[in-house]
Amino acid sequence: MQFSLAYEMQRPTLDDQAVVEETLEQCILADEMGFDAVWFVEHHFLTTFSGSPCPEVIFGALSRLTKRIRLGFGVVILPYHHPIRVAERVAMVDVMSHGRVDFGTGRSAPYEQTGMGIDPRDTRAMWEESLTMIPQIWTSDMFQWDGRFWKVPPRQVLPKPYQKPHPPIWVAALQPATYQLAAQKGIGVMALGVNAPSVLEPHIQAYRQTIQDAQPVGAFVNNQWLSSCFGYCGEDNRQARELCARSLKTFFGPGRPYVQDQKDVYQKLLEQWGGIPEHLAQNFSRYINVEGRTEAAVTQFDLSGGSAIAHKIWEEFDADTLADRGVIVAGDPESCIKAVKLHEATGVDQVQFLMATETIGHQQVMKSIEMFGKHVIPAFKKAGARKSS
Repeated sequence: MQFSLAYEMQRPTLDDQAVVEETLEQCILADEMGFDAVWFVEHHFLTTFSGSPCPEVIFGALSRLTKRIRLGFGVVILPYHHPIRVAERVAMVDVMSHGRVDFGTGRSAPYEQTGMGIDPRDTRAMWEESLTMIPQIWTSDMFQWDGRFWKVPPRQVLPKPYQKPHPPIWVAALQPATYQLAAQKGIGVMALGVNAPSVLEPHIQAYRQTIQDAQPVGAFVNNQWLSSCFGYCGEDNRQARELCARSLKTFFGPGRPYVQDQKDVYQKLLEQWGGIPEHLAQNFSRYINVEGRTEAAVTQFDLSGGSAIAHKIWEEFDADTLADRGVIVAGDPESCIKAVKLHEATGVDQVQFLMATETIGHQQVMKSIEMFGKHVIPAFKKAGARKSS
């Protein structure tokens, strides 16, 4: 099992200098404490929510301030950039870091796309064309292209990546269709929807099956699955769980970038988190038409009260249930180990924590990184060493 951190570089106040300095300090500590990777988003126009528009710049610093941790583009929004420029920037970071880059790709959402002058209807085709071009740029002495969106006469493109033939390729995925597309193209899945492991397990199995017959877009198949969740490790189990749950709910709160354009978002989040817990189903029973019930949760349901009731149930979703289902990896070290094991049991290769948010301060993040490094990560690295010996 691999462990990584995700960075939005959130900033409740517009102090760019502080968020950059704190982020660098956290990443340096994560390197020292045994985390396998840090992943940085690319977002634009999301004032206060995200301050990470150009990961390659901060990676330039981290390539020299860290020694072993991998640097993940999580993700490059391919429709925004000429593929030549993407290939050059990613390769340069790979050279500077001596081969520590992971190349995540995506296409963002309409609010950002239209701000960049991109027609959202074109982004899927643009992503596919760029994704096809970039590995060829990296592995060709002389590259040329005549496509729908980009045309390149014969040119030599440098530098080439340090990793041969090129860095691992991933895609950000929020739905089953993208999981399967990743498998067909032989690239890794970054499941960024914050799901309970039990919800993702059948999709992971389907991905593993389909990728056996992949036609890789790159020079090799990257058969890896990353699951994203919120994480926080503290000495007081209840306080750590409550803080992490508050961080999660603030992130997906009304009007936030990840929910503002979605329909029935809170009903979907309830489904992603494993369904309505029994105690909440009882509390809201007059509003819920239960079609199927499991021992742990109502997994199929209709909310006769509509989105307002779904939001109310979502608000009351308790921290203990979120932790026990692995939606958050939070609490004391024992609790965190138990939650990570839920992900491990589904076949996940890497669990990614969004830890540094507007809810959780810098010193709290530093303490949590330290506790993961001292108590949680070793439990899985030792187990992996015994298993392979």
